[in-house]
Order: sequence, then C-alpha cells, then structure tokens
Amino acid sequence: MKLAFSTLGVPGMPMSEVVALAQSCGFQGVELRAHPEEPVHPGIGAKERAEVVETFAAGGIEILTVAGYAKVAAAGEDGPVLEEIRTLLELARDLGASYVRVFPGAGEDAEGGDERAARRLGAAAETADEYGVRILLETHDSHRRGVDAARVVAAVGHKNVGVLWDVMHTWLGGEEPVTSHGVLAPHLGYVQVKDIASADDTTPLALGSGVLPLTECLAQVSGAGDVWVCWEYEKRWYPQAAELPGLLVAGREFLALRASAA
Repeated sequence: MKLAFSTLGVPGMPMSEVVALAQSCGFQGVELRAHPEEPVHPGIGAKERAEVVETFAAGGIEILTVAGYAKVAAAGEDGPVLEEIRTLLELARDLGASYVRVFPGAGEDAEGGDERAARRLGAAAETADEYGVRILLETHDSHRRGVDAARVVAAVGHKNVGVLWDVMHTWLGGEEPVTSHGVLAPHLGYVQVKDIASADDTTPLALGSGVLPLTECLAQVSGAGDVWVCWEYEKRWYPQAAELPGLLVAGREFLALRASAA
C-alpha cells in the first residue's frame, strides 16, 4: 500500500512546502487539487508546470492525481465538459500524474445522468489513453455508491476510465465496504479515506477518531499490491478543523498499521 494526501487539506500551500511535508511525514505521493485558487491548475503555463515537475522529482514524491471538478453527468451540452476534461488531462500529462479525478454531478436532473456520463467519459477516453492518464469517476454526489459509479464506468468499457473510491460517500449511501469494493474492484484506481463525526457532521477529523469504517475499507484493498490510499482532509471547506500537517504522521501510522494487520 502506498500513501498520499490531498492538497485540499493544505489549501494554497506552495508546492515546495507540500513536497517537504510529504517527505517529513512519510507519504509517497500527493493528490493535487486543480482549482484556480490553488498553485497548480490548468491555467498555469509550461514554465510553471516544469517547475512543479522538478520540485516533486527532487523530493522523490509522486504526483498521483490532478483532482478536477468536471461534472460528467451534469445536464447540458457535452462540449464544455469535454473541454474541461481535456485541459485536466493535458495538465496531468505534463505533470506526470497517473490520474484525473472527475465528479458525477447529475444534480436534480438525474434522469439520463448515466448516459451523459458514459458518453462523455467514452469520448475523453482516447485522449486519456494517448496521454497515458486514467480518468477516475469519484463515488460522489449523484453517484455516491459504488454500484452507481461502477454502472457508469462499466458502460464505458475502456481501460483508461475507472473509479475513485471515496469511502465517506459510499458509507453515506448506505453501502457496506465489502459491497463497495466488490463492484468497484474491476475498475478501481485508488481509495480516498477520511473520517467524520457523523452523517450530519462531516467536519474532518483525525483518521480513526470518527465513525467511518476505515478498517473494514482498508481490509478490502490491503492485499492488492501497490494500491494507493489517499487521505482527503477537507480543510478547505471546514476552516474550523484542525490543521492537517500536525495530524499527518499519526494518520500515516494509522493507515500503515491497518495495512499490516489485514
């Protein structure tokens, strides 16, 4: 099991500091939140991209994912969604990231969401293949259960389209970890972990101090070789939450212990 954390937990932090944090806390990779308010996003130029690559390479830390916000199941025209995915794929290619994260985002207009998502992901899959990047549909919002995300990805049927398992959302959807993993395993890119106090209070907590079935989720993937597990600590949305850097070492130890015990 290889461990990463998301820059959602350290909003606005310069990349040199992100790399130093990963090194000092024993993480092998980082998931980059690709939003214009962050240092790395599709709007940065070739020089800035090269500097990011150099910074991570010098520190021996992998850029796991470009975490975008394209909503592939949303109502509307395909063109803007496909263009957003294209820019994310180009950024991932230039940074050497393995994955691009997208959301379902069908919203209230869920009818036809599966078909829209499969059509758009299928259209983007060849570009992803050309760039050596895999698009991952996160278990989130309108498709929060594993069975929902797997249904879309199976309809695409392309090796460069898979699923990102966000364990909070499958739990909120009432799905047991063994069920989630069972349907996601053929499509799984990696696992995103976090912890919260309850379904009504999703303020991020230190791993193991909340209600999410993390031990059960990790048991499903601990024997799967070099599977990545990424801690997504949603500090950006909860400014009152504790600062992530002070929690990272204990979080890494929590994850490593469960991986070795399974």
